Amino acid sequence: MISKWLEAALRPLLGLVAGLTIALLLTYVVGETPLNVLAIIAKSAFGSRYDLGVTLYYATPLIFTGLSVAIAFHAGLFNIGAEGQLAVGALAAAAAGNLAPNLPPVLAPLFAILCALLAGGFWGWLPGWLRTNRGSHEVINTIMLNFVAAALVSWAITTHLQNPQSQNPETAPVGPAYFFRSWDPVARFFGGDAPVSIAFPLAVLTAMALWIFLWRTPRGFEIRACGENEDAADRAGINVSRARQLAMSLAGALAGLVAVNEVLGAVGKMRLGFSPDFGFMGIAVALLARNHPLGILLTGFLFGALHKGAGDLDIDTEWVTRDLSSIIQAFVILGVSVAVSYRGRKKARG
Repeated sequence: MISKWLEAALRPLLGLVAGLTIALLLTYVVGETPLNVLAIIAKSAFGSRYDLGVTLYYATPLIFTGLSVAIAFHAGLFNIGAEGQLAVGALAAAAAGNLAPNLPPVLAPLFAILCALLAGGFWGWLPGWLRTNRGSHEVINTIMLNFVAAALVSWAITTHLQNPQSQNPETAPVGPAYFFRSWDPVARFFGGDAPVSIAFPLAVLTAMALWIFLWRTPRGFEIRACGENEDAADRAGINVSRARQLAMSLAGALAGLVAVNEVLGAVGKMRLGFSPDFGFMGIAVALLARNHPLGILLTGFLFGALHKGAGDLDIDTEWVTRDLSSIIQAFVILGVSVAVSYRGRKKARG
């Protein structure tokens, strides 16, 4: 039993190391020292308490979007819409903080989080409903809804919620009761300058809660059963349509929680285009973790470290830019995929 657990852990780890090694060797081809590049990335990501705080700030939305993609995968669906879902969730949280600024400090953040959950959940439920009731594929629906969300958010911000003190497309700041920075113990631990907030431990707790939900509750079992074999689940009496709509609703709600990190935790408002494709990066985070919620905590942290660590490559190297982080991520995913695929083929032959 222990050997099986070790093998399951070591193969992805070896794939990760192999992919990282190949990506760093490319820096040698262009004239840089791989170890120096790795040292720059590590120092930028973990060199100080502030650097670690920024790394955790980037890891937080990747955990949420990775969980969003993962729960859809477990239902046999492919959620490409986390980018749109997180956008409408952030808009809802910012709108709550602008339209009801005088709520008590105890209720204000909870109200904003609820609005983000409901908005993201609705945006995830739409393609789930279309898939189960109209037969239209969720990949097409979620991609299209990303564009609809982008247009909706842009219109809402520039037309109704625009910050009068700024020419940038962003909402006015939320009410003081909504903003975590004045009391956030996580932000204080990292000195107050790093954008990390209580959203990070919330992401950790959410991942643990999703693991319990999927593997310890009847509804979670139904979702996984639909993903494993839709026909068998239907014959067993599981309402496949309901389970898949629930999965997509939860996927949207999880993506909507990115608002806690951005609007309530770091900035206090929503900036148009604040996400550097967190929704799409979440797909890679989920795939690398093989859609396991607890594994997503590790892969989200890894990708957050790469995203933060590569930021100094433009300055500290002559030939390598921060775009290397995308290349490293691609090779890491490829390496882990090959390792896992080899294990699967070996089992099939055995």
